[in-house]
Amino acid sequence: MALLEIDNIRKHYGSFEVISGLSLDVREHEVICLIGPSGCGKSTLLRCVNRLEEISAGEIRIHGDRITGEGVDLDRLRRDIGIVFQGYNLFPHMTVLENTLLAPTRVLGLSRREATEKALGFLDRIGLAHKANAYPDSLSGGQQQRVAIVRALMMDPMLLLLDEITSALDPELVSEVLDIVRDLAAGGMTMILATHEMGFAREVADRICFLQAGNIYEQGPPAQVFGDPQGERTQAFLSSLKRAGRL
Repeated sequence: MALLEIDNIRKHYGSFEVISGLSLDVREHEVICLIGPSGCGKSTLLRCVNRLEEISAGEIRIHGDRITGEGVDLDRLRRDIGIVFQGYNLFPHMTVLENTLLAPTRVLGLSRREATEKALGFLDRIGLAHKANAYPDSLSGGQQQRVAIVRALMMDPMLLLLDEITSALDPELVSEVLDIVRDLAAGGMTMILATHEMGFAREVADRICFLQAGNIYEQGPPAQVFGDPQGERTQAFLSSLKRAGRL
Protein backbone atom coordinates (compact mmCIF):
# COMPACT_ATOMS: atom_id res chain seq x y z
CA MET A 1 0.00 0.00 0.00
CA ALA A 2 1.22 3.51 -0.80
CA LEU A 3 1.93 5.89 2.05
CA LEU A 4 -0.01 8.66 0.26
CA GLU A 5 -2.86 8.15 -2.21
CA ILE A 6 -4.26 11.16 -4.08
CA ASP A 7 -7.37 9.97 -5.88
CA ASN A 8 -8.88 12.06 -8.68
CA ILE A 9 -8.88 15.33 -6.76
CA ARG A 10 -10.16 18.64 -8.05
CA LYS A 11 -9.75 22.12 -6.64
CA HIS A 12 -11.84 25.09 -7.75
CA TYR A 13 -11.63 28.77 -6.95
CA GLY A 14 -15.02 29.86 -8.15
CA SER A 15 -15.23 28.84 -11.80
CA PHE A 16 -11.46 28.46 -12.13
CA GLU A 17 -10.19 24.88 -11.75
CA VAL A 18 -6.64 24.82 -10.37
CA ILE A 19 -6.37 21.03 -10.00
CA SER A 20 -8.25 18.89 -12.49
CA GLY A 21 -8.76 15.21 -11.67
CA LEU A 22 -5.22 14.60 -10.41
CA SER A 23 -4.18 11.20 -9.03
CA LEU A 24 -0.83 10.27 -7.50
CA ASP A 25 0.47 7.50 -5.23
CA VAL A 26 3.62 8.04 -3.16
CA ARG A 27 5.47 5.12 -1.64
CA GLU A 28 7.27 5.25 1.70
CA HIS A 29 10.82 6.66 1.37
CA GLU A 30 10.08 7.96 -2.12
CA VAL A 31 11.11 11.47 -3.20
CA ILE A 32 8.75 13.07 -5.73
CA CYS A 33 9.65 16.34 -7.47
CA LEU A 34 6.84 18.38 -8.97
CA ILE A 35 7.92 20.54 -11.89
CA GLY A 36 6.06 22.70 -14.34
CA PRO A 37 5.28 26.29 -15.26
CA SER A 38 4.03 28.81 -12.73
CA GLY A 39 0.31 28.38 -12.10
CA CYS A 40 0.23 24.69 -13.00
CA GLY A 41 -0.98 23.67 -9.52
CA LYS A 42 2.20 22.52 -7.73
CA SER A 43 1.81 24.64 -4.60
CA THR A 44 -1.95 24.16 -4.45
CA LEU A 45 -1.48 20.38 -4.56
CA LEU A 46 0.89 20.46 -1.58
CA ARG A 47 -1.46 22.70 0.37
CA CYS A 48 -4.35 20.30 -0.33
CA VAL A 49 -2.35 17.34 1.00
CA ASN A 50 -1.72 19.26 4.23
CA ARG A 51 -5.37 20.44 4.34
CA LEU A 52 -4.38 24.11 4.19
CA GLU A 53 -6.65 24.10 1.14
CA GLU A 54 -9.83 22.04 0.90
CA ILE A 55 -10.31 19.95 -2.22
CA SER A 56 -13.51 20.32 -4.25
CA ALA A 57 -13.77 16.63 -5.20
CA GLY A 58 -11.88 13.35 -4.89
CA GLU A 59 -10.10 11.90 -1.88
CA ILE A 60 -6.66 11.85 -0.24
CA ARG A 61 -5.54 8.97 1.98
CA ILE A 62 -2.57 8.27 4.26
CA HIS A 63 -1.89 4.55 4.79
CA GLY A 64 -5.37 3.90 3.45
CA ASP A 65 -7.13 6.25 5.87
CA ARG A 66 -9.06 9.18 4.42
CA ILE A 67 -7.66 12.58 5.42
CA THR A 68 -10.06 14.75 3.43
CA GLY A 69 -13.65 15.62 4.22
CA GLU A 70 -15.36 15.85 7.60
CA GLY A 71 -14.25 14.24 10.84
CA VAL A 72 -10.47 14.38 10.31
CA ASP A 73 -8.24 15.40 13.22
CA LEU A 74 -6.27 18.19 11.53
CA ASP A 75 -3.84 18.59 14.43
CA ARG A 76 -2.91 14.91 14.13
CA LEU A 77 -2.72 15.21 10.34
CA ARG A 78 -0.29 18.11 10.51
CA ARG A 79 1.87 16.24 12.98
CA ASP A 80 2.22 13.50 10.37
CA ILE A 81 2.57 15.76 7.32
CA GLY A 82 5.07 18.59 7.66
CA ILE A 83 5.25 21.48 5.22
CA VAL A 84 7.93 24.10 4.55
CA PHE A 85 7.21 27.15 2.43
CA GLN A 86 9.37 29.49 0.37
CA GLY A 87 8.83 32.14 3.07
CA TYR A 88 10.52 30.99 6.26
CA ASN A 89 7.62 32.01 8.57
CA LEU A 90 9.79 31.97 11.70
CA PHE A 91 8.44 33.87 14.70
CA PRO A 92 10.63 37.01 14.81
CA HIS A 93 10.27 37.52 18.57
CA MET A 94 11.55 34.01 19.34
CA THR A 95 15.08 32.69 19.17
CA VAL A 96 16.02 29.92 16.78
CA LEU A 97 15.75 27.39 19.61
CA GLU A 98 12.39 28.72 20.79
CA ASN A 99 11.03 28.52 17.24
CA THR A 100 11.91 24.84 17.08
CA LEU A 101 10.61 24.00 20.57
CA LEU A 102 7.14 25.51 20.31
CA ALA A 103 5.28 22.78 18.41
CA PRO A 104 6.85 19.65 19.95
CA THR A 105 6.33 20.89 23.52
CA ARG A 106 2.77 22.14 22.96
CA VAL A 107 1.49 19.56 20.48
CA LEU A 108 3.56 16.43 21.09
CA GLY A 109 3.86 17.02 24.83
CA LEU A 110 7.65 16.68 24.92
CA SER A 111 9.35 18.08 27.98
CA ARG A 112 11.40 21.21 27.34
CA ARG A 113 14.57 19.30 28.19
CA GLU A 114 13.78 16.46 25.78
CA ALA A 115 12.76 18.85 23.00
CA THR A 116 15.85 21.00 23.54
CA GLU A 117 18.18 18.00 23.22
CA LYS A 118 16.41 16.97 20.04
CA ALA A 119 16.47 20.48 18.58
CA LEU A 120 20.13 21.04 19.34
CA GLY A 121 20.92 17.73 17.68
CA PHE A 122 19.15 18.83 14.50
CA LEU A 123 20.73 22.29 14.60
CA ASP A 124 24.16 20.73 15.02
CA ARG A 125 23.56 18.51 11.98
CA ILE A 126 22.82 21.56 9.83
CA GLY A 127 25.68 23.63 11.24
CA LEU A 128 23.54 26.09 13.20
CA ALA A 129 23.92 24.97 16.81
CA HIS A 130 25.88 28.16 17.47
CA LYS A 131 22.82 30.18 16.38
CA ALA A 132 20.41 28.54 18.84
CA ASN A 133 20.00 31.74 20.87
CA ALA A 134 20.01 34.10 17.88
CA TYR A 135 16.90 35.79 16.52
CA PRO A 136 15.72 35.19 12.94
CA ASP A 137 16.52 38.73 11.75
CA SER A 138 20.20 38.09 12.47
CA LEU A 139 20.30 35.06 10.15
CA SER A 140 20.77 34.87 6.41
CA GLY A 141 17.89 33.65 4.27
CA GLY A 142 19.55 30.28 3.84
CA GLN A 143 20.02 29.93 7.58
CA GLN A 144 16.39 30.85 8.25
CA GLN A 145 15.20 28.29 5.71
CA ARG A 146 17.33 25.60 7.35
CA VAL A 147 15.76 26.45 10.71
CA ALA A 148 12.29 26.22 9.11
CA ILE A 149 13.14 22.71 7.91
CA VAL A 150 14.35 21.73 11.39
CA ARG A 151 11.11 23.08 12.87
CA ALA A 152 9.15 20.75 10.58
CA LEU A 153 11.40 17.79 11.40
CA MET A 154 10.89 18.29 15.13
CA MET A 155 7.39 16.81 14.69
CA ASP A 156 8.78 13.53 13.28
CA PRO A 157 6.60 13.73 10.16
CA MET A 158 6.02 10.64 8.04
CA LEU A 159 5.77 12.90 4.97
CA LEU A 160 7.50 16.22 4.31
CA LEU A 161 6.18 18.71 1.74
CA LEU A 162 8.60 21.35 0.43
CA ASP A 163 7.10 24.22 -1.53
CA GLU A 164 9.68 26.10 -3.63
CA ILE A 165 11.92 26.38 -0.57
CA THR A 166 14.80 27.99 -2.46
CA SER A 167 12.90 30.45 -4.66
CA ALA A 168 13.23 33.35 -2.20
CA LEU A 169 16.95 32.80 -1.64
CA ASP A 170 19.95 34.47 -3.21
CA PRO A 171 21.73 32.02 -5.55
CA GLU A 172 24.72 31.59 -3.24
CA LEU A 173 22.43 30.42 -0.42
CA VAL A 174 20.52 27.81 -2.40
CA SER A 175 23.12 25.04 -2.06
CA GLU A 176 23.17 25.09 1.73
CA VAL A 177 19.42 24.44 1.85
CA LEU A 178 19.52 21.77 -0.86
CA ASP A 179 22.28 19.96 1.03
CA ILE A 180 19.83 19.36 3.88
CA VAL A 181 17.24 17.94 1.50
CA ARG A 182 19.89 15.63 0.03
CA ASP A 183 20.66 14.36 3.54
CA LEU A 184 16.96 13.82 4.27
CA ALA A 185 16.51 11.90 1.03
CA ALA A 186 19.54 9.76 1.78
CA GLY A 187 18.07 9.04 5.22
CA GLY A 188 14.80 7.76 3.76
CA MET A 189 12.47 10.71 4.40
CA THR A 190 9.37 10.57 2.20
CA MET A 191 9.12 13.93 0.45
CA ILE A 192 7.19 15.79 -2.21
CA LEU A 193 8.97 18.87 -3.52
CA ALA A 194 7.67 21.60 -5.76
CA THR A 195 10.81 23.04 -7.30
CA HIS A 196 12.34 25.06 -10.13
CA GLU A 197 15.80 23.62 -9.36
CA MET A 198 15.97 21.14 -12.23
CA GLY A 199 19.51 19.95 -11.63
CA PHE A 200 18.64 19.19 -8.05
CA ALA A 201 15.41 17.45 -9.05
CA ARG A 202 17.36 15.27 -11.47
CA GLU A 203 19.79 14.33 -8.69
CA VAL A 204 17.53 13.69 -5.70
CA ALA A 205 14.15 12.56 -7.06
CA ASP A 206 12.98 9.00 -7.46
CA ARG A 207 10.23 10.30 -9.72
CA ILE A 208 9.54 13.52 -11.60
CA CYS A 209 5.96 14.69 -12.13
CA PHE A 210 5.47 17.38 -14.76
CA LEU A 211 2.27 19.29 -14.07
CA GLN A 212 0.33 21.11 -16.73
CA ALA A 213 -3.04 22.82 -16.27
CA GLY A 214 -3.68 21.24 -12.89
CA ASN A 215 -2.88 17.63 -13.72
CA ILE A 216 0.11 15.33 -14.13
CA TYR A 217 0.90 15.49 -17.80
CA GLU A 218 3.96 13.20 -17.64
CA GLN A 219 5.85 11.35 -14.92
CA GLY A 220 8.75 8.97 -14.63
CA PRO A 221 12.34 8.57 -13.41
CA PRO A 222 14.50 11.70 -13.80
CA ALA A 223 16.60 10.13 -16.57
CA GLN A 224 13.49 9.50 -18.64
CA VAL A 225 11.65 12.79 -18.06
CA PHE A 226 14.72 14.99 -18.51
CA GLY A 227 16.54 12.83 -21.04
CA ASP A 228 13.71 11.49 -23.20
CA PRO A 229 10.45 13.33 -22.47
CA GLN A 230 7.50 11.84 -24.31
CA GLY A 231 4.90 14.61 -24.24
CA GLU A 232 5.04 17.69 -26.45
CA ARG A 233 4.33 20.02 -23.53
CA THR A 234 7.07 18.45 -21.43
CA GLN A 235 9.48 18.82 -24.33
CA ALA A 236 8.50 22.46 -24.81
CA PHE A 237 8.87 23.24 -21.09
CA LEU A 238 12.31 21.65 -20.83
CA SER A 239 13.44 23.31 -24.06
CA SER A 240 12.50 26.70 -22.64
CA LEU A 241 14.56 25.97 -19.53
CA LYS A 242 17.55 24.98 -21.65
CA ARG A 243 17.32 28.22 -23.63
CA ALA A 244 17.25 30.14 -20.35
CA GLY A 245 20.31 28.25 -19.08
CA ARG A 246 18.38 26.64 -16.22
CA LEU A 247 18.75 23.00 -17.29
